[in-house]
Amino acid sequence: MCGIVGYIGNQDSKEVLLKGLEKLEYRGYDSAGIALMSGDGVQVFKEKGRIADLRNVVDYDLLANTGIGHTRWATHGVPSQTNAHPHKSNSGRFTLVHNGVIENYELIQNEFLMDVPLMSDTDTEIIVQLVELFVNKGIDVEKAFCQTLELLKGSYAIALMDEQNPDIIYVAKNKSPLLVGIGEDFNVVASDALAMLQVTDQFVEIMDKEIVIVKKNEVTIKTLAGEVIERNPYRAELDASDIEKGTYPHFMLKEIDEQPLVLRKIIQKYRSEKGELEIDQEIVKAVNESDRIYIIAAGTSYHAGLVGKQFIEKLAAVPVEVHIASEFGYNMPLLSAKPLFIFISQSGETADSRAVLVQIKELGHKALTITNVPGSTLSREADFTLLLHAGPEIAVASTKAYTAQLAVLSILAEVVARSKGKEIGFDLSRELGIAANAMEILCDSKEEFEKMAHEYVSTTRNAFFIGRGVDYYVCLEGSLKLKEISYIQAEGFAGGELKHGTIALIEDGTPIIALATQESVNLSIRGNVKEVVARGANPCIISMKGLEMADDRFVIPEVHELLTPLISVIPMQLFAYYAALHRNCDVDKPRNLAKSVTVE
Repeated sequence: MCGIVGYIGNQDSKEVLLKGLEKLEYRGYDSAGIALMSGDGVQVFKEKGRIADLRNVVDYDLLANTGIGHTRWATHGVPSQTNAHPHKSNSGRFTLVHNGVIENYELIQNEFLMDVPLMSDTDTEIIVQLVELFVNKGIDVEKAFCQTLELLKGSYAIALMDEQNPDIIYVAKNKSPLLVGIGEDFNVVASDALAMLQVTDQFVEIMDKEIVIVKKNEVTIKTLAGEVIERNPYRAELDASDIEKGTYPHFMLKEIDEQPLVLRKIIQKYRSEKGELEIDQEIVKAVNESDRIYIIAAGTSYHAGLVGKQFIEKLAAVPVEVHIASEFGYNMPLLSAKPLFIFISQSGETADSRAVLVQIKELGHKALTITNVPGSTLSREADFTLLLHAGPEIAVASTKAYTAQLAVLSILAEVVARSKGKEIGFDLSRELGIAANAMEILCDSKEEFEKMAHEYVSTTRNAFFIGRGVDYYVCLEGSLKLKEISYIQAEGFAGGELKHGTIALIEDGTPIIALATQESVNLSIRGNVKEVVARGANPCIISMKGLEMADDRFVIPEVHELLTPLISVIPMQLFAYYAALHRNCDVDKPRNLAKSVTVE
């Protein structure tokens, strides 16, 4: 959560910072602010709301070639102008932006800052006040910065400016993402390379508990002990056009439409010269040497993991458990003798998952990360990585990353099965290609899904999604999409579970969206639909061709039964999109949410 930008160079920094923050709004949009270093010192402009609101309060006549900025997702303190970053020290000398959570901020306040008046309710402000406290005791700024960092427990990404050292931005991170971008006669700081592609594609990674002294012509990386570290920049392999909406009204709709292309790209990336699907043999070896796979994920990635369990168990015959990262980290189950952990994360920065990764690495277990972001924290720290190749996903509600995760998990399962000499009975590459074609058909059926959304959820306060087997897992994702962006109370259930309590909530007209893509449970789920219809529910059955019946609301194209989640989720995504649209909700930036959950 939250996004940080910084610029130091020869040009005016305002527009670079503001445009950078606009690219980071997916990380948080409760409030925003920038601090600009001019000849008269540092001036701060901040406002509750979006970057557009911030633009209204910035002094465009002020010239400043150094600055830092922040867009906030509130953790400590309500969204307000006072709690918005940047924060200043009491004298005004130091100005700081921060992403993360300082777990011991109250202890620090009680031990060091009892006599220092605080202006905000945030954990962030204690950092900048602590730096000033140490400097006032005669410690130089860099040492005071390091001494402060040594006291912090929790996660942080920090950029700090000092009015008395205007040619430096002090930068540090621990558990929260932060990069330094390299330019010609300028350098930048950003939580995500997307923010600064406008000015550079060269970035240097910062590791945990390092500090960086950023000047316009120099970047120096050090440990907290002062040891200088040499690290070459890398080129961010992103196309700036990928992060623009183009002719689309929303990023979410664009990303839904990109799914067939992403699926074809994944097939291409994981296909060998012989035409077979392939992955790193070290990954295959790690799977084959394990006696159980533990998939760790959150939200949409957790739902992908549930489907991935089906792929791996049915194709590769390896037992799989799927766990919610935030629960696993504090309540680890009894592990098998030779576990392999798979971490699924669109951003590769999910804090709950990283907390688990740290624990299992201490236990000596191997880990594989499946992510959309090369060089992300989970990717760097795991033993192996499989990339999604989905391109930047900007909308907070994930769509193309989910289907990319399913595709990569299916490829992993197929390659492992083949390594064991198992015949899976079908050509996965060909079937994924058929699924991509089916995706296109569904993406071209937008008018029908818009009608469905209007018919079933234009005024409802709740909705239920039901399915059996793998359809149940897709229903979990479908209900999450609807609640995320339309704010309708939506829940996904295994079809048979409704009558074990939740059927009590069925009233006349309650929408029930049912999936029927699995032949073995087709009649069972239809029986569950009849049960709720008898109580007054308004049913919407989405079935697969070959299993359809007369009253089905929509029939999706036929694909291999194991791969139906790749396409049955698209009606769910479009259903949610149009429900949000009809309710005048902010589709790409739903309230209270952020794209990258970088705090526990």
